[in-house]
Amino acid sequence: MRIMGLDVGSRTVGVAVSDLLGWTAQGIEIIRINEEEENFGFERLGELVKEYEVTKFVVGLPKNMNNSIGPRAEASMAYGDKIQELFQLPVDYQDERLTTVQAERFLVEQADASRAKRKKVIDKLAAVMILQNYLDAHSR
Repeated sequence: MRIMGLDVGSRTVGVAVSDLLGWTAQGIEIIRINEEEENFGFERLGELVKEYEVTKFVVGLPKNMNNSIGPRAEASMAYGDKIQELFQLPVDYQDERLTTVQAERFLVEQADASRAKRKKVIDKLAAVMILQNYLDAHSR
């Protein structure tokens, strides 16, 4: 049983998957999307679902700091609804407030990554953090 974690943005979707035991999250890739052209990367997502034999999705929910739901969170929930419909798999949501900030800090402090390199991996790392937080919160 693998769970796929998604960090949904307006231009990219960071993708991570759990190990078979559901203990750790690994970054897979960043899928380019274009909301304006209604290109949401579902074809590539479907390929990854099959390849990794995914049984559930966890979508990051970017709530506002006051815990309210804003436009980005609504967009993430709409994305979750669509993938649930397309792939007939359950979707859970994980509060992702500050995960991109945490990912950025990690890349600066631990990996000493340049701004250009950080930009290429930040969404994938955020997806890992979203999924790992979910796995930790739901561990047996």
